[in-house]
Amino acid sequence: MLNTYDFPEFDYIQSDEQREGIIKRHKAVIVGGGPVGLTMAIDLASQGISVVLLDDNNTVSVGSRAVCYAKRPLEIWNRLGCAKPMVDKGVLWKVGKVFREEDLVYQFDLLPESGHEQPAFINLQQYYLEEYLVKRAEDFPDLLDIRWKSKVTMLETCDDHLSLGVETPDGLYHMEADWVIACDGAKSDIRTMMGLDFTGQAFQDRFLIADVVMKADFPAERWFWFNPPFHENQSVLLHRQADNVWRIDFQLGWDADPDAEKREENILPRLRAMLGPDADFELEWASVYQFACRRMEKFRHGRILFAGDSAHQVSPFGARGANSGVQDADNLGWKLKLVLEGHAPDRLLDSYSDERVLAADDNIMNSTRSTDFITPKSAVSRAFRDAVLDLAKDHSFARPLVNSGRLSLPTPYKDSSLNTPESDTFNSPLTPGSNCLDAPVRSRAGEGWLLHHLGGRFVALTYDHQPGVTEVDVDGITVDVLVIGRDLEDTNGLVRDRYDLRQGSTYLIRPDQYVAARWHRFDTDAIRQATNRAAGRLQEGE
Repeated sequence: MLNTYDFPEFDYIQSDEQREGIIKRHKAVIVGGGPVGLTMAIDLASQGISVVLLDDNNTVSVGSRAVCYAKRPLEIWNRLGCAKPMVDKGVLWKVGKVFREEDLVYQFDLLPESGHEQPAFINLQQYYLEEYLVKRAEDFPDLLDIRWKSKVTMLETCDDHLSLGVETPDGLYHMEADWVIACDGAKSDIRTMMGLDFTGQAFQDRFLIADVVMKADFPAERWFWFNPPFHENQSVLLHRQADNVWRIDFQLGWDADPDAEKREENILPRLRAMLGPDADFELEWASVYQFACRRMEKFRHGRILFAGDSAHQVSPFGARGANSGVQDADNLGWKLKLVLEGHAPDRLLDSYSDERVLAADDNIMNSTRSTDFITPKSAVSRAFRDAVLDLAKDHSFARPLVNSGRLSLPTPYKDSSLNTPESDTFNSPLTPGSNCLDAPVRSRAGEGWLLHHLGGRFVALTYDHQPGVTEVDVDGITVDVLVIGRDLEDTNGLVRDRYDLRQGSTYLIRPDQYVAARWHRFDTDAIRQATNRAAGRLQEGE
């Protein structure tokens, strides 16, 4: 279907339930095999939790979908052992440029400082990303069971489990699950079966996606035009992807006919006007889309948890869709593990909904503001936008007001019930609820990165101190003690600077590499109390 990519077909294999005519109970069943569902499955399997993933297709995503993947999801995938092929294949970039007509208004750098392993962004077609995730999933044959061509058609809540009906090429069978995680997209069948609301705003505008194969001199940067001469009174976005495929988004307006705009005879003149009469290119893929910003009221409903587009949907400006969904999986995985193993009450899963609803609202707010700036719907909003663009070229104060899609950043959980209130003062933005920053370090294994030593478990990171312990037991939860100066060397001082460390300074890091607490001392009693809070063991006010 594409000239640059051959879609794999994964084998449909009968399950044990089908072959043996039995109903089996599974700890976790994931519905949907896109980037979020695959990430969720790999995360659970990497923690030793057996999981079944059901997908109604048997290949990767078709067409041009998610393109831009941010630093934080890349750090998550790196923790899960699957980022390297993505970064190797993807187009690395960090510079964005904003044009008005033919003039450069300003440019920005998304990662101006060094000392981070992962790039600010990569551009990579979603089908490649899913292919790499499937390959990584195959490394867990005893824990991760992907069942292709398996569509959930029934879901019932029982006293202590869920019952599912699954349609396959060989007919319907039934299975049971302790927990179901719905990662089945914006048109989620699971959400529909449960009759749950998915509310928000649909934007009255249409955009054309054109994926074009060409060799061009454009740098690997994000270019956005307001009112370019080749597409007057509208906007255009340009990104380079792997295999010399360029993603171009043309704003069309609400009155555009979607069927007509998708025809090649109407797309080619637009591309020729933009790329020039002598450009050598080939149209790879095209579609027309309308977008919306909406979410569910909450992401946990009993034993059913929603993640990714099934829980929330945003406009494509800012690359907040897939990036946010992967962070949903990162937030949920360790919490579900603790609950399944009996080390945390199931109310810990309420914090998944609380924290990720906060992130969804943050993403929806930014996406809505981007959309309103890009597609003003009144004379007043258009006048404001034009005035900002006029000022931004020569006046730096106006540039933060230019909004061509504020790009995805992780949302801090500053008011999370899992955070321990601060008692010490730090000159660092890494407050409880913030994601950890990377930095180069050296260990016995050689040169490396701090984030390689965090994640997947609780860690007490302390500085230039000899606490005399390597771990702290918190009623069955092990907190590893990691000492800068004993276990790791801060090779150029960036760990000290980024975390504002002095002798004895200690950070308690959650398994998803978020800060749970910090002090300017190493105190095992404080670590135990903060770990109990981060595991949801303490009631509010304790």
